Amino acid sequence: MTGDRSESVVVLGAGIAGLCVALALAPTGRRITLLERDAPPPADDAEAVFDGWRRRGASQLRHSHAFLAKMRQVIAAEHPALLQALGAAGARDLRFADGLPETIKARYRPDPADAEMTIIVSRRTTMEMVIRRYVEASPNVAIRSEVFVQALVSERDVGGVLTARGFRVEGGETVLADLVIDAGGRRSPAEDWLADAGAVVPETGEDCKILYYTRFYAFEPGQSDPPRSRYAATGDLGYLKFAVFPADNSTFSVTMAAPEVEEALRAAVVDPQVFDAICVRLPGLAAWTDPVRARPVSKVYGMGDLKSRWREMAPNGRPVILNYFSVGDSLVRTNPLYGRGCSFAAVEAHLLRDVLTETVDPTDRARIYSERVRATLRPFYEDMLTQDRGAARRAEHGLDPNYRPTLRARLMRRFVEDGVSVAVREHPELFRAAMRAFHMLEPPRAWLGTPSAMIKVFIALARGRKANVRFYAPKAGPGRLEMFAALGLPAGADLERLRPVSLARAQPGVAFPGRGEFG
Repeated sequence: MTGDRSESVVVLGAGIAGLCVALALAPTGRRITLLERDAPPPADDAEAVFDGWRRRGASQLRHSHAFLAKMRQVIAAEHPALLQALGAAGARDLRFADGLPETIKARYRPDPADAEMTIIVSRRTTMEMVIRRYVEASPNVAIRSEVFVQALVSERDVGGVLTARGFRVEGGETVLADLVIDAGGRRSPAEDWLADAGAVVPETGEDCKILYYTRFYAFEPGQSDPPRSRYAATGDLGYLKFAVFPADNSTFSVTMAAPEVEEALRAAVVDPQVFDAICVRLPGLAAWTDPVRARPVSKVYGMGDLKSRWREMAPNGRPVILNYFSVGDSLVRTNPLYGRGCSFAAVEAHLLRDVLTETVDPTDRARIYSERVRATLRPFYEDMLTQDRGAARRAEHGLDPNYRPTLRARLMRRFVEDGVSVAVREHPELFRAAMRAFHMLEPPRAWLGTPSAMIKVFIALARGRKANVRFYAPKAGPGRLEMFAALGLPAGADLERLRPVSLARAQPGVAFPGRGEFG
C-alpha cells in the first residue's frame, strides 16, 4: 500500500530538521508548509548570511558543524542537484583519503567504497541557506517565516485516541494538515503542548557534562588549509577537547570543549585572547590560526545546556498520538561532540518518508517509524552515552591528585592506547572500518569485534611499545598543569562541591580512535 500523495503536511520549524523533512517529502507530491519563528536569510550571499542572519530558535547556528558522510550519502542519492548547489555556494567535499594518518599513507590502497566516506564541509548558515532555497523552489513547499506557533491542535475520539490536526499560530489562525511534524529542535514547545493534551511521552536523558566554545576564521589572500602533519587538528587532552572544522568560502572554525568540572577553564576560554593563547600551544591548531595564514572573523561563541535525550513516541508499539511525528532534536538529542545531529535528522526524515509510502494506517505509521528509528539510530546513541560517561569520569579524575586507577582501568587503557590505537594507525583496513562506523555507514564498534581486527590488536599489544613507537600519535598538547600555568589559571578544584554533578558511579567507557571526537 502506498501513502496518499494528496496528504497535507505542516512542520514546526524550518531549521535543518524541518528542511530535511521537506527534502524527503517534497518529491512524494505532498503539500508541505513549514512554520518558522525566525526571519529568512537576509540574502543569498554566504558572507551576508553568516554576518546578518539572526536565529533565536537555533542557538547552535554559529558553532562548528560536521555534516557526516551519512548525510552527504542521503543528499547525493536523493538530491544530486542540491549537492551541486552546495558546491556552487562554496561548500567543499573532503574525501576519506584526505584524512589518512601519515602512518598508513604508504600502505593505503583506494577502495571503491571509500567514496562513500566523503563529507561536506560548510558553515551551518551556508548549509541552511542553500537547502532552504532548494526546497523553496519546489511548487508544493511553502516556508512561512516569522510565524509564532502557539499551540498544537488535536482531538480525542470516543475511544480516547489522540490525533494531531495542526497548529494554532499567533493571531488565532489554525493551520490544519493531515500530518503534523515537530522539527522544532531541542527546545521545541511541542513537548509542553503534548503534555497539555494528556499525551505521556516517555524519555530518557543525561547531561553531556561538557560545554562548547567556537571561533570562526577566514584565510588571508592566497592562503588555504595548512599541509597535513603528524599533529592532528583534533585531539583530546582530558581537560580539553579541540578540533578544526574546514568550511565554505575560505573559512574554518575552531571549537574547544571543556568538561563541566573545569570551571576556571570554562570561564576563561570565552576571552578571545585566552582562546588564541590555547591555539598557539596546540600544534594541531597553531598551523591553522597562525596570523600569517588566517584571521579571526567572529567572537568566541559559547554553548551549554548540552543534554542527550531519547523520546519514545510509540512505547511498546502504542503511539501516544496519531498523525504526529518528531524529527531531529525534538525526538533524539545528541552531544554535538560527535557531529551526528544533522545526520540523525536526515536519516529520520527519510525513514519517515518510507513509512508514509508503505502504509496509510496511522497506528502502523507511528509504530513502524518508531521501530525503524530505534533500530537505525539507537546503537549510535548508546555508544555516545558510553563515551560521554567515560569522558566525564576521566575529567573528574584529572582534577583529583589522589586518584589512582584500578587494575581494570589500567588494563583497558593499555588495550586502547597500545592495542586498538596502534592497530588503527598501522592498518589502512582498520582505519577504514573505524571511520565507516564514525560516519554512521556501519554499526558502531562492530568493526572492532571482528576476528581479523582483534588479531591485529593483540599482535600490536604483543609487540610492545618500543616496537610500535612509530605508530603512536604525538602528544596533542601540554598537560593540564602546564597549560593552566601558561594561561594564568588556578589548577585546583573543589572536588567535594563538584562531585554531586559528577559521574563517579557511571559505567566505564572507552574512547576508540575516530570516535568520541569532533566529527
